Amino acid sequence: MNTFKTGMLMAVLTALLVLAGSALGGRGGAIFAFIFALLMNFGSYWFSDKIVLKMYRGREIGRDEFPQLFGMVERLSRRAGLPMPRIYLTPQPEPNAFATGRDPRHAAIAVTSGITQLLDDQELEGVLSHEIAHIKNRDILISSIAAALAGAITMLASIARWGLIFGGLGSDDDDGGGLAAIVMMIMAPLAAMLIQMAISRAREYQADRVGAGVCGHPRGLASALEKLEDYARRRPMSQATPATAHMFIVNPLRGKSMAALFSTHPPTEERVKRLRELAVAGN
Repeated sequence: MNTFKTGMLMAVLTALLVLAGSALGGRGGAIFAFIFALLMNFGSYWFSDKIVLKMYRGREIGRDEFPQLFGMVERLSRRAGLPMPRIYLTPQPEPNAFATGRDPRHAAIAVTSGITQLLDDQELEGVLSHEIAHIKNRDILISSIAAALAGAITMLASIARWGLIFGGLGSDDDDGGGLAAIVMMIMAPLAAMLIQMAISRAREYQADRVGAGVCGHPRGLASALEKLEDYARRRPMSQATPATAHMFIVNPLRGKSMAALFSTHPPTEERVKRLRELAVAGN
């Protein structure tokens, strides 16, 4: 099912790119956008993890640098029956985490510098187990591709905006620039809606449940989610974008009202409630 969804997502976003190219440059623009989309699809499948990690300036870390964090991931991966993923540290002070990669053998877990300071060991282990659950459930490919392709559409929207300012958009039609601007204005929210449809909120619930089983203490993950949600409400991540927000364990744009309209995350209160019910049932 994930393979089918990935293919559909790539096809729909390809169509959007071609439509945008047509609005920006007529038939020639459409042909260019189609070629660009093919290259993006190929690149997204093979390199989407590297693209997203580069966006957030992720740096791979090893056992010698962060032995406790490395040991947690190693232990949890073994419990889940998965290969050890690579571990990346991003410099954002806002606490959060995400997983990426095309399959469990090419997976990576990224944590922000802020999360290691906010959470205690049990809470951090709960977050890491959630991300490992995403890897185990093979959610990470579609998430990574969605982020990369939606980022391309955002880039085209930026080109259209500047092109309209300097009057260089469109085909021979005098109204081409205006049409391109309208199309691009529609593109950004439409791309976010496509991501919302592709990245089901049910996957977060499932990752919470599986992750709680991997780490063995649902209350740790529940407590972590509460802390992360509270922080995100007070201080959204300045470098996060709607194109990649779905990858994080909690919505990093929670405090931005427009971004919240396209949230792919279920309510944190409901996630916490379900985890605490799991904890009670396990006692």
